[in-house]
Amino acid sequence: MIESNLTCKLSGKVALVTGGAKRVGRAIVLELARAGCDIAVHYRSSASEAEETAASARALGRRASLVVGDLTDPAAWPAIIKRAVGELGRLDILVNNASLFDPTVAIAAELGDAGGALSHFRAGPRAECNPEVSGASVTSRSSRPEAVAAIGFDSAEWDRTMRVNAVAPAALAYYARPHLAADGCGRIINLCDISAERPWPHYLAYCASKAALVALTRGLARAFAPRITVNGVSPGIAVFPEEYPAALREKIVSRVPLAREGTPEEVARLVRFLAESGDYITGQIISIDGGRNVT
Repeated sequence: MIESNLTCKLSGKVALVTGGAKRVGRAIVLELARAGCDIAVHYRSSASEAEETAASARALGRRASLVVGDLTDPAAWPAIIKRAVGELGRLDILVNNASLFDPTVAIAAELGDAGGALSHFRAGPRAECNPEVSGASVTSRSSRPEAVAAIGFDSAEWDRTMRVNAVAPAALAYYARPHLAADGCGRIINLCDISAERPWPHYLAYCASKAALVALTRGLARAFAPRITVNGVSPGIAVFPEEYPAALREKIVSRVPLAREGTPEEVARLVRFLAESGDYITGQIISIDGGRNVT
C-alpha cells in the first residue's frame, strides 16, 4: 500500500524529455533541472540545439545527457530508455513532448487561402504547434512541395503522425515502466493538445493522434497505478511557429479569453507541478490555453 502522505521530491531524480532540444521541450528541461532533476535530452536531428540545452542544464548544477532517436522507428523506443538509464543510472520521470505536425496546411486553411496566396509556403521542419498553436517539440523531416494544396487521404502521413504522437509515447511508457515504478513515485507527463477535444478538419491526422494520446494517458493512469501517475498537459498557444503570419497570429489570439499567447515557460511550470506536487493526481488532462477551451 502506498502511503497517502508520500511526496516526490525532485532533487536527484532523473527525467527524460522527448523533443527536449528547443522551444517547449527546452523550457521543460530547464524547469525540471532548476527543480533538481538530472535530465536526458532526447532529440532526432537538432543536435546542436540539444547540446546547448544540455549545457544550460549542466550550468544549473545538474547532470544532462543526450539521447538521439527517431520516434518513427520501433527499434529506437527501447534504445532511448536504455540509453537514458545507462547514462544517468535511473529514470523517474518521462515527459512525452515530441510530436509531428505540419503547419503549412493549417496556415493556408485558417486564412481561407489553401493553394492560393499562401501557396508559397513550403512545409519545412515540423513546427511545435497545433492548429491553435501549442507547444510540443517536433520530430522534423523534410516535406513535399505539394503539402499545402494536398487534398484527400495520405496513409503514409497518417502512419507517421500516429506513430510519433501516440504509438511512441505508449511504447516509451511501457519500456520505462520498470524504472519509473522502482520507488513508487514515477511520473509520466504527456504533452496533449486542445485539438483532441476540438478537432481541426484540415489536419485530422494530427488531431486524431492527440485524441489517441489523451485516451492513452487515461488508460495508462489505470494500468500503471498506484506506483506511477500519468497525466497530460494540453496547451493552446505556447509558441507561434515562425511560419505563422501576423494576420493568423492575431486571429488566433482574438479567440483566447485571456487575450494573449502563452509561453513555453508556463507550460514547463505546469509539467513541474505535476512532477513535483501531483502525488494524488492521475489520469487528468490539464488545459493551459488562456481559457480557449471554454469558448
